[in-house]
Amino acid sequence: MKIGVPKEVAANERRVALTPDVAGRLVKGGFEVVVERGAGTAAFFPDEAYTTVGVKIGDRPSVIGQSDIVLQVQAPLAAELAQYREGSALVAFFQPTPDFLRQLAQRKLTAFSLVYLPRITRAQPMDVLSSQATVAGYKAVLLAASTTGRLLPMLVTAAGTLPAARVLVLGAGVAGLQAIATARRLGAIVSAFDVRPAVKEQVQSLGASFLEMAIEEHAETAGGYAKELSEETHRKELAFLAAAVKDADIVISTAAIPGKKAPVLITAAAVQGMKPGAVIVDLAAETGGNCELTEPGSEIVRNGVSILGPLNLASTLPRDASQMYAKNLSAFLGHVVRDGRLRLDFEDQIIRDTCVTHAGEVRKS
Repeated sequence: MKIGVPKEVAANERRVALTPDVAGRLVKGGFEVVVERGAGTAAFFPDEAYTTVGVKIGDRPSVIGQSDIVLQVQAPLAAELAQYREGSALVAFFQPTPDFLRQLAQRKLTAFSLVYLPRITRAQPMDVLSSQATVAGYKAVLLAASTTGRLLPMLVTAAGTLPAARVLVLGAGVAGLQAIATARRLGAIVSAFDVRPAVKEQVQSLGASFLEMAIEEHAETAGGYAKELSEETHRKELAFLAAAVKDADIVISTAAIPGKKAPVLITAAAVQGMKPGAVIVDLAAETGGNCELTEPGSEIVRNGVSILGPLNLASTLPRDASQMYAKNLSAFLGHVVRDGRLRLDFEDQIIRDTCVTHAGEVRKS
């Protein structure tokens, strides 16, 4: 079976779907792997690193047009879909639109979107959402630290004592927990908020305090994700957080609801109540933002508060983000390929949930 890895062409995307070490293991496992020339350069993996482990280097048309399975980070460009071999498979990390799904189906591609990977034990080694969120949570704190006008740790100096910065993390999923750990390592006093009471222990295990709000409704899905709150509970949540952000020097917001617009947690009025010089890094910017004032892809200042809405933050640390992504893909391949053939058992939850198109049909609406 031939695996193709094209160079990513989305704006500011520096990751690559397979790193040399993972590609080499696939070659040893019996796969033929072809990587587009220069595909790993932006992630600091030169072509020579691939060829030394038995990977072939090819041009773009051969990589996407002659492979049985094409592995990517971002979705293919719609304009290039005609170049993909009809009936081949595609594995990528993307949120498909209805129009794009129809185009994939028309090309008769068996497409897997790892955005839909179920949160079950068997799928953990394939969990690209978690691996990339880990990178984003770490980098968000570094962005905030470089933007704020103060040091994060407490310091006792000849000029007196500098108190530690106060960091508030909204959402204690993978990105939030990594942000907590990073801020703590930098010496900040950290607190966190999440509508799911079950994460309290995880937050406290990292040395942060957990902000508790009485929520009468169940705020967690069966898969462990936060779910949308009722209108009344959300109003209470906004008031609670408006009070919480007043004392924060840095707010890292990571709250997301799968398949939906990110919930607004910080209103414009709440920003007005924050300290001048405070920083908000909104990791939910790609799905609308947790801050009402966030402008995706931009850094703005309102009432003396810097609001950052970074996009594709994992790609800013492309080497390690690619390493983790490649290992996730390798685990996924090990699940869907058997004896050199694609295994499409739609009774299997991992395959059923991630396969968005097959045999000319759209399987996800």
